[in-house]
Amino acid sequence: MRLATLKMEGREKSAIATPHGLIPLAAVNRRFDRTWPTDTLELITSGGLKDLTAWYIATGRQALETMTDDVVSANALRPSPLYRRPRKIWGIGLNYADHAADLSEKTPTGIPGSFMKPDTTLIGPGDAIRIPDLSQKTTAEGELGVVIGQQCRDVRAEDWLTMVAGFTTIIDITAEDILRQNPRYLTVSKSFDTFFSFGPQLVTPDEIPDVSTLEVSTVLNGRVHAKNVVANMTFSPAFLVSFLSQVMTLLPGDIISTGTPGACVIADGDIVECRISGFLSLVNPVVDFKGPGKK
Repeated sequence: MRLATLKMEGREKSAIATPHGLIPLAAVNRRFDRTWPTDTLELITSGGLKDLTAWYIATGRQALETMTDDVVSANALRPSPLYRRPRKIWGIGLNYADHAADLSEKTPTGIPGSFMKPDTTLIGPGDAIRIPDLSQKTTAEGELGVVIGQQCRDVRAEDWLTMVAGFTTIIDITAEDILRQNPRYLTVSKSFDTFFSFGPQLVTPDEIPDVSTLEVSTVLNGRVHAKNVVANMTFSPAFLVSFLSQVMTLLPGDIISTGTPGACVIADGDIVECRISGFLSLVNPVVDFKGPGKK
């Protein structure tokens, strides 16, 4: 199943993707006399997503074919972030050897390079990435996102997928010039407003036969800047879920941004894109606060 969040009547609500388009979850509730939460984060945290996914796999996929009148018009689509208040956003750095080489850094071994981001960084599809006054060199990175589906601690690597609500596309932003001044500035360099975009869809694990085969790309102005497959990560998604759950309790809606195949320098007027095979692309424009008339 594939979920999106749309801004409808001034509120952000979940919708299910079908071959005909997006159907609001509220309409699904009305048609089939269900009470699934229509806020995506609440759907995950309440455990409703598991029930919704089971229904979708059993009979829902076919049942939704009868709801063509409830499909949201393309002209009315206003995509939003999947949700806005995750308890934790974990970022993984230098998780592909090629990217580490680009930065003249050593690939981490034993323990993944990691950082956390505040939820004030969060934006959605089509929202502007804003380069701040304090940065002269800002970079963007396409990444695979893992969304945790239930509270868990000390997860075994072989059980990781049972703890996952789904996967999504992410664009992570870094004020690289600030980071290069001192590695202790990592949190500052990652924490400016608009420095984390995710969406437009949450793809549940049943839709992905083998996560390791997914190809992740960072795209700038329509040109692929860097790409790699998940199988080439130093620390696999299974390892990351297991390891991070040993550091702290993972909660429903927590996000793990698993690392990028490569970062591109961005400037005012650019269009940044994260492409993952089999996913809808995540696309964001770039605005530099220092540009004429941008204040």
